[in-house]
Amino acid sequence: MATPLRFRRSDERWTAGRVRSDLYAALEANIGATMDSPWYRQPEGYDARRFDMDNGDVALFAWDDDRGYWMGNTETPRALWETEKYTFAEVAAPIAPWAERELLAQLHEEAPWLEAYPHISTFFLPVLLSKDGRHTTRTFFHEHAAGFPHASREAGLSYYEEFLATDPFDDRYVMAAKLGTAKQLDLTRMSAAMSEFTVAKLLIDAGYDITPEIDVTTGHAIDFRADSDGTGLLVEVTRPLAPSDRSAGSAARSIRETVETKTSGQLQRHGGGVTLFVDCSSFDDGEWERLLAEKPSVGHKPAVVFRVRPGESTVAYTIGSAPVDLPDAVDVW
Repeated sequence: MATPLRFRRSDERWTAGRVRSDLYAALEANIGATMDSPWYRQPEGYDARRFDMDNGDVALFAWDDDRGYWMGNTETPRALWETEKYTFAEVAAPIAPWAERELLAQLHEEAPWLEAYPHISTFFLPVLLSKDGRHTTRTFFHEHAAGFPHASREAGLSYYEEFLATDPFDDRYVMAAKLGTAKQLDLTRMSAAMSEFTVAKLLIDAGYDITPEIDVTTGHAIDFRADSDGTGLLVEVTRPLAPSDRSAGSAARSIRETVETKTSGQLQRHGGGVTLFVDCSSFDDGEWERLLAEKPSVGHKPAVVFRVRPGESTVAYTIGSAPVDLPDAVDVW
């Protein structure tokens, strides 16, 4: 499976003739391609070319006297096989912003409905235009409201668009890559990935500074550290399937069985000190109301069990003495 988009940097000398012979000729021979000038002005101090493949793939190459940068969702020409890979954040201007502008234009030409969501487009560009995952990730946003089964596409995407507009993460690659680049749509896994964005929003709205993917001594990574006033709190996120989508048969059993996979694994080995957020946004009104009426334990303390309805409300109940504050807008039962 291909990974999210990253640059390849070649520290060899490149000329227009070599670009034509080593890159364009290889692409044309293998999959069919055209080579042209980029859509936008090439980065200052660099020459640049754009490659459009017959199968719909696209690639960019920019070079100066010292090195060349390749970015694309197509096969990598042999001349670049031994090069190192870098994210957008790891490649300085003028290369990164130029490539981003080119690729965003490509994305919006292929999926014009995404133009209404510029922050989603930019943040998730490495997966929305990836080689293997571009179709499944677009389907997830367009047809599944970014994991909110009981919300409209506009409501679901606006929820994350407004959050990403606050520039909540120092490096988008770690979080964007969680959505994955698989050719087959995995709605359960992708919805669970977006639950981490939902919890990140709740933590930031509550006044925390957050850091994703915290390595701990057990060899695992905890989803977030939430920092406030010199205190850091560890937070893990899980998302149960709706009872109607699994054999659990009840809302309480659904969340307990899902949490068990966490408590019998990384949380058990960590030995405490982690607040578990259980995202029940897939539950319909009846399932959620029954859960609220019972407020069952989930097999881990402390825990926050919650459901988000974009454009409407966020409701939660807590188990144990949860050290993590919730935003004032959350209705805590």
